[in-house]
Amino acid sequence: MGHRFSKRKLEGTDNLSPGRFSVSEEAPPHYSSYSTGSETAVSMETPTRRPSEVVNSRQDNRRPSIYSTMDAMPHLEFYANATATGRIRRCRPSLETLRKAIDVALQESGIESEENGPGGKTAQPVRFGWITGVMIRCMLNIWGVILFLRLSWITSQAGILLTWLIILMSVLVTSITALSVSAISTNGRVSSGKSLDKSTQILFFLVLMVSFVNYFVGTLIPATPQKQSIGVFGYREIFLENLFPDWRGADGDFFRMFAIFFPSAIGILAGANISGDLKEPEIAIPRGTLMAIFWTTISYLAISSTVGACVLRDASGSMNDSLPLNFSEPCEGLSCGLGWNFTECQQSGTCAFGLSNNFQVLIQVSGFGPLIYAGIFAATLSSALAFLVSAPKVFQCLCKDNIYPFIGFFAKGYGKNSEPLRAYLLCYIIAMCFILIAELNVIAPLISNFFLCSYALINFSCFHASITNSPGWRPSFRYFSPWTGLFGAVISVVLMFLLTWWAALIAFGLIIFLFGYVVYKKPEVNWGSSIQASTYNMALSYSVSLAGVEDHVKNYRPQCLVLTGPPTLRPALVDFVGSFTKNVSLMICGDIHMDDEKSVSQRNSNDMIKWLNQRKVRSFYTSFKASGLREGARHLLQASGLGKLKPNILVMGFKMNWHESSSKGIEDYINTIYDAFDSNHGVCVLRMMDGLDIRDELETEVNQAFEVDEAIESDDQISDADSDVDNTKNTANDQIKTVFQSKQGKKTIDVYWISDDGGLTLLVPYLLTRRKRWRRSKVRVFIIGDQQTMENDRKEMMTLLQRFRLDVHDVIVVTDSERPPLAKNMRRFEETLTPFRLNEGQLDERTAQQQRTEFTWKVTDKEMDALRPKSEKKVRLNEIIRRNSKYAALVLVSLPVAQADCPSSLYMSWLDTLSYGIHCPVLLIRGNQQNVMTFYCQ
Repeated sequence: MGHRFSKRKLEGTDNLSPGRFSVSEEAPPHYSSYSTGSETAVSMETPTRRPSEVVNSRQDNRRPSIYSTMDAMPHLEFYANATATGRIRRCRPSLETLRKAIDVALQESGIESEENGPGGKTAQPVRFGWITGVMIRCMLNIWGVILFLRLSWITSQAGILLTWLIILMSVLVTSITALSVSAISTNGRVSSGKSLDKSTQILFFLVLMVSFVNYFVGTLIPATPQKQSIGVFGYREIFLENLFPDWRGADGDFFRMFAIFFPSAIGILAGANISGDLKEPEIAIPRGTLMAIFWTTISYLAISSTVGACVLRDASGSMNDSLPLNFSEPCEGLSCGLGWNFTECQQSGTCAFGLSNNFQVLIQVSGFGPLIYAGIFAATLSSALAFLVSAPKVFQCLCKDNIYPFIGFFAKGYGKNSEPLRAYLLCYIIAMCFILIAELNVIAPLISNFFLCSYALINFSCFHASITNSPGWRPSFRYFSPWTGLFGAVISVVLMFLLTWWAALIAFGLIIFLFGYVVYKKPEVNWGSSIQASTYNMALSYSVSLAGVEDHVKNYRPQCLVLTGPPTLRPALVDFVGSFTKNVSLMICGDIHMDDEKSVSQRNSNDMIKWLNQRKVRSFYTSFKASGLREGARHLLQASGLGKLKPNILVMGFKMNWHESSSKGIEDYINTIYDAFDSNHGVCVLRMMDGLDIRDELETEVNQAFEVDEAIESDDQISDADSDVDNTKNTANDQIKTVFQSKQGKKTIDVYWISDDGGLTLLVPYLLTRRKRWRRSKVRVFIIGDQQTMENDRKEMMTLLQRFRLDVHDVIVVTDSERPPLAKNMRRFEETLTPFRLNEGQLDERTAQQQRTEFTWKVTDKEMDALRPKSEKKVRLNEIIRRNSKYAALVLVSLPVAQADCPSSLYMSWLDTLSYGIHCPVLLIRGNQQNVMTFYCQ
């Protein structure tokens, strides 16, 4: 668990009673807390360390929140995978720990580290850039034997123009797939795959470059009579002759040529397969892959056009077919004008040379033929070895997941790198079976079918992940569209059937069978897939199936129970929560009836549901009768929802009239927050300058925060049909436009991430900026730091936010949080709390003890003095917010967690102080200390 404790703070709690009123300890946000799966488990068997030891082990990496020494500021290491990084495993404290006394926290705080070698340090792997890591790697996999042995023949059959069309069609499919791959592979970090050595790929690349130069130089060298006899003439008038198709033989068909050529365009996954070994995969994969496609396309277009401009389709290879100066023999075709008579072999179909008859034309055209052989070996070996070492690794992972029976045998690994030797052998046998066919024109269409099938699935996966609106789908690569992914999937399927329809039927039959088996068996694996996210959108009809699906951080959704009372009286609270839950997650409007009615009116419930539907708010409405707010909220927290459709966040409005409220009212309100924490729910408290309840405004006139809804525009990312309000059904009394339905323009959303709560404080503004009205708003993140380490703190936070793929405008480090607050602001705080103080100085000891027992909600002098530092920090933070966020559209502040026995009036005054005097809406927000964001894609 690992926490740091300030020695100064510990010494300052000696005068407090055990288990009460000591400074709560919370942890700053750390990189390692956001790891996934079993890797997040923290051992509780670690021996307890003394506070001084904890301080020494943490002081270089941990900074306490200004709320307390254990309530920690956001830190990148809370979100890291400890196993992958080899760092000391750290995690933020749980809500239970935060609310316990300091001595209990000390007893339960443990530190677990993972040391990989002496001193807990591990050697960092070599990271590749986009050129050597992706572009060259992809180019080596794309260039293959078909380039050297079939491109010239395809040019003779289809002509230069249709050959270019075949190349561009192939590039279209691979480019769209590359966009989908870039989106998928940049939606988090993935583990490294297996690839060619770097002292090897450079060698292969150089050999290929030399062979290409050798070929192009050969096209410029004047052709000798020997070369002319086999149809090689250099740049003459041959280009126009070879411009159009000349179909011959059983393979003389456009789609047959496409099927044979398409394997020359594959190999685009080479960079994504090793994204864990790249320096910046979010940049390297798309840039390197697209550049590889671009340069290989240029090479294909250049070779097809030059070979078509230099070589005849037919030639005999006989020196006797050379024409004398004054010849009188009958001669037909372009060769006659070039001084050669190939008419006889053309008519008899016995020509052994030329584009249409010889597969080794590139060797014949080149300046030095053996160099082309070297290029063939380099292209073949680089492609074959890359697939031969990567495919078994992928298959090994599939086998380890135990998704399908009878394949677990191939999951076993050998050696320190867990090499899949059995899978290597299987791939070798499969490869040899294809090689034994010994006919490239037969093998190529089969390979094309397999790759088109995989590309169709990749594109559809990207499309499906996009349309599910999962908050976990946040690719760093933005230049893709779900509709291009769908187009790529459709065109791949169409081409499969056009090329080899029977093979396409077999492939799809296999896919349907395998997918059906997974759906039926429901294996115990959890990838946070887009299918799981899609199931959420269809929760009403698939709630039973969702009940058996394990939660995954990537598919976390903020499911809100909103204590609106009658939603019609608090439309701003409804609209605000609806802004980040609509089309994303669950929202339940909870209405707690605390009057003397014997039953809740069904008609009233129907009216509320009708109002929500007219307002186009995707929310359920639940009413509950209870004697008080706390009782009703407690039951709603326990009973609301079904299966996975269950609230994990309690949203409340700020209690504006708390100064005039009874002690029971304040106790109920604060204890409702405490109950939410105790039940492991997040908490959001929304405060607006003019309040949230519009009961008085409906009876008199509209205040500044609300106005009559004359024309509320749609708030949807996809279509106008998903508007927030149906204008044709609105009236002045039942539909009121709130500030959250107006365009926010270029105002900022200011996030004061004071304590790490698992990422909810960042997730809510991200979801808001996905809406049309908030899209132009800039998110600014404020963190607490020191002047000496300000730049490092800012860089670390920027790194964390980039890993999260969050578009944050700026990170601002506040370095003056330790200054004492202004005297007038501190006086206001104390005056606000005066009615709730227990003035022990004016009472005898017996009476004072009796009142302490009877009025637990009042603040004693001892409590006031002990918690004064925390109170001063709340006042100071409010000063900072008012200074920096004058023109913000929304302010989010980490909600402090008080210990269980903190007086409710004091905690209420903290909430009031934090949000006091801020003109824009303020959201006090706290997650449940569990990860809701991750930068891993597993």
